[in-house]
Amino acid sequence: MLKNILLERDIYASEEHKMMQEMIRDFIKNEIIDHTDEWEKNGMVSREVWERAGALGLLCIDMPLEYGGSGLDFSFSALFIEELGREGINGPGFSLHSDIVAPYLLKYGTEAQKQTYLPLMATGKMITSIGMTEPNCGSDLKAITTSAVDKGDHYLVNGQKTFITNGYMSDMSIVAVKTNIGTEKEGVSLLIMESTYEGFEKGIPFKKIGMKAQDTCELFFDNVKVPKENLLGEEGSGFKIMMTELARERLTVALNAIGGTEGAIEKTIAYTSTRTAFKQPIAGFQNTQFKLAECATQLQIHQAFLDRCTLLLANHELTAESASMAKYSATELHSKVVDECLQLFGGYGYIWDYPIARMYADNRVARIYAGTNEIMKILIARGLFKELFQQMKAMKKK
Repeated sequence: MLKNILLERDIYASEEHKMMQEMIRDFIKNEIIDHTDEWEKNGMVSREVWERAGALGLLCIDMPLEYGGSGLDFSFSALFIEELGREGINGPGFSLHSDIVAPYLLKYGTEAQKQTYLPLMATGKMITSIGMTEPNCGSDLKAITTSAVDKGDHYLVNGQKTFITNGYMSDMSIVAVKTNIGTEKEGVSLLIMESTYEGFEKGIPFKKIGMKAQDTCELFFDNVKVPKENLLGEEGSGFKIMMTELARERLTVALNAIGGTEGAIEKTIAYTSTRTAFKQPIAGFQNTQFKLAECATQLQIHQAFLDRCTLLLANHELTAESASMAKYSATELHSKVVDECLQLFGGYGYIWDYPIARMYADNRVARIYAGTNEIMKILIARGLFKELFQQMKAMKKK
């Protein structure tokens, strides 16, 4: 089996990690697997699974105990992300909630904001989302048009967001808006917006190619009054905050992809070992052996790189370039491996009841969200040619 040839990963080798891994696998088996069909039909998961995850301490894992988190380091969050990916679980948007929204609040929120939202997030009683993308604005976040007009003690927000993970179920969303429009201080700011605010509406969840149990939808803001105390960070600092925190988001996408890669290989080894053709197991054919050997080798290489990135993030040292490399490379590998594995399943690989079919449909979007892989290449190239770009910029000013 696959685990027999892969090197043990030091990052997950402690007794605490092994105990956490066992608990996570039990949680997936007992609380998720049997509900997948129902959730896909509904276009969203249940609130119960969120609260169950919270009760087990699986939400906001690396958040301090004082705010209701588990007080562990990021490697435990990474383990949870990988294990979900390994089983092809993409319904509950736990990672966005715990690894994107929570750090925003923890790093940039006021004490009152932290006390108001983080404990509820850790229990799963409050589900959160983040509103960046707009219908006419994808990776270019500076081009957003959702506006927040200063009205003294509150902002008046108008606009629209799209492709919002956890959007339909979310109780609170951190929304990117334009403030001070038409002035020298014009910029992007972040507002904490509760779904109960008058004028805050949610669209019907999208019907997607994959990730069918994930409630992805549009958010609409029609003269929504947002108290001034709900400003996250300083006015105009939103773009800088988002760019800083995108490294973590992109690493979480990479971790999910590498977990999914491992799961796809494991399931294909099991299937090809028992399925026969021409009076022998499919795994007995050299083509099958070579394909899976190639996949396992690339998995091993990527695991080593992502383990390094995980440690760097835990120490607040992960660069934007390394995160971009991880996201780009891991999601490309995931797509390639799942495609190769589905081929080895033959006709059954195209049947929705087989996990490999879901994996095939679900993984495709990972090369798009959190910044397309084309954007990742641009960011990596900027790092490679940083000095040249600076010289070119200086020449243009002259």
